[in-house]
Amino acid sequence: MAEGTVKRWLDLRGYGFISTDEYEKDVFVHHSAIRDRSFLKDGEKVRFDIEETDRGPRAVNVEVVS
Repeated sequence: MAEGTVKRWLDLRGYGFISTDEYEKDVFVHHSAIRDRSFLKDGEKVRFDIEETDRGPRAVNVEVVS
């Protein structure tokens, strides 16, 4: 699993981006990939798996780290 910080979350659109040291580009995250809730907040620490897509890395199985 990778770890990162929510860089930007767009509530109305239901997606955002996570910054991580493991990837140069920000990792896309959709609300459907978040465990136990449907939103994130800017600055939250998260743990997630990476799924490679034709548009770049995508976060799946996202958990907020307490």
